[in-house]
Amino acid sequence: METYASVFQYPWARLQKEEFPLRGKWHKEYFHNENPIVLELGCGKGEYTVGLAERYNDKNYIGVDIKGARIWSGATDAEKRGMMNVAFIRTEIESIQKFFAPGEVSEIWITFPDPQMHKVRKRLTSSRFLMLYREILRGDGMIHLKTDSPFLYEFTSRLVKENALPVLRDSDDLYGSGMADSVTSIKTYYEQQWLSRGKKIKLISFTLPSEGNLSDPEEEDIERDDYRSYPRGISQCMPEELAKLREEETR
Repeated sequence: METYASVFQYPWARLQKEEFPLRGKWHKEYFHNENPIVLELGCGKGEYTVGLAERYNDKNYIGVDIKGARIWSGATDAEKRGMMNVAFIRTEIESIQKFFAPGEVSEIWITFPDPQMHKVRKRLTSSRFLMLYREILRGDGMIHLKTDSPFLYEFTSRLVKENALPVLRDSDDLYGSGMADSVTSIKTYYEQQWLSRGKKIKLISFTLPSEGNLSDPEEEDIERDDYRSYPRGISQCMPEELAKLREEETR
């Protein structure tokens, strides 16, 4: 990926030695336009990043993930197709404010993250992360969570309500509600897996005001998810192996 002009590999250790050169300069020096910048955090293979960029050339899309092997797939696709409104950053999400100046980002997508049911500090919709996002989002910046996890959806819904954050869209059954559109119907690898297993997809979109305290809601009474994702090798294996894993989930 070092040869890809659209990929920036800046792990935490590198950020301690040098400043990211495009911070505050994405519009002028990389995209060469003033179109809104949209991030996909924990982008994995970049399916959402590339899918959005393909549909909307009036916005700029940047996928962020720490795992290079995943980013390579989306970056390769974007490079082969000559997409000019796509970029990828390989880094920890905790360092996101080192890559963007205040107000430089318009929207954030969080698609099928690990719900981190036992580690609120690692949960990408916790108040800790929202405070990080606030440092780079414009005042009316939007955050979109798309998830299969009932736990993460309920936690985020409570957080939004407790902090009186303006809600734009909210559904605990995106496709059953008829709310899905050309943006929300883009399906990642993991979403296809959840749908094949009969899981409902949830979506909540809200704006994050630039001021005000944020706090996490009580979560002791939120029911934990009783299933897990299949490894890629397993999810592509024989039907009887999948059936065995599904049977284990119900025990």
